[in-house]
Amino acid sequence: MNDMTPLQQLRGYLESVIVGQHDLLDRLLISLLTGGHLLVEGLPGLAKTTAIKTLAEGVHAGFQRIQFTPDLLPSDLTGAEIYDPETHQFSFRAGPLFHEIVLADEINRAPAKVQAALLEAMQEHQVTIAGVSHPLPELFMVMATQNPLEQAGTYPLPEAQLDRFLLHVVLDYPAEAEELEILRRHRAGHGARPQAPRIDVGWVLEARSKVEQVHIAPELEAWIVRLVAATRRMADFVPEAAGQIECGASPRASLALAQAAQALAFLRGRDFVTP
Repeated sequence: MNDMTPLQQLRGYLESVIVGQHDLLDRLLISLLTGGHLLVEGLPGLAKTTAIKTLAEGVHAGFQRIQFTPDLLPSDLTGAEIYDPETHQFSFRAGPLFHEIVLADEINRAPAKVQAALLEAMQEHQVTIAGVSHPLPELFMVMATQNPLEQAGTYPLPEAQLDRFLLHVVLDYPAEAEELEILRRHRAGHGARPQAPRIDVGWVLEARSKVEQVHIAPELEAWIVRLVAATRRMADFVPEAAGQIECGASPRASLALAQAAQALAFLRGRDFVTP
């Protein structure tokens, strides 16, 4: 595929800044190529913010970080109608969601109504203020982070909201060799950042259309459906695992699995999905 060279440049740019965390980088690129959203769970200091910010720089996209706190309001995300006393008219002032790549940091520290405002924008690709719908950028991707639920001050995301994310990744501490490389890079000084690849938002949108054309054989489609169905009826598929899954995956999971498989095949230079 001719597009693999830009993809390799983008992956190389990410790896030049981020040490390790290969699962996170893979899922970031899959989300970017499918138009999906990513939920990342992990303790502070594991390069979550750096990774998504570097991705935005790599594709020259607008970036915004939103720190979720218990006192955050939905309008702090979406924006609001602001009254101008001089003209006696209201005008819409866009909130931080109106960027192409958004980091929703510590999403589970905000109350449910704020989480719902974000997740509605993710699903509908627009926000509605005072009865008027405002479309979000065509390239709109959210990476939400959450702290482990045992930490104080967290509000767990309900299943209906978790279902809006294409992928979920749990981060662990880096290996000793990777942490040693992080230490050496830090001691050597940050220096000049590597030059971002010649990729823009238009290229990403074109790549998304090509990902949709990656072939999935009917047998693989049937396998995806059976796999997702097994999460709802474990007793029928794996009797010894019955009761291990509290809530089975929805049909959206079948769509997400197929999209992610197409994107992964595209990343690996293939125009077809393999098992």
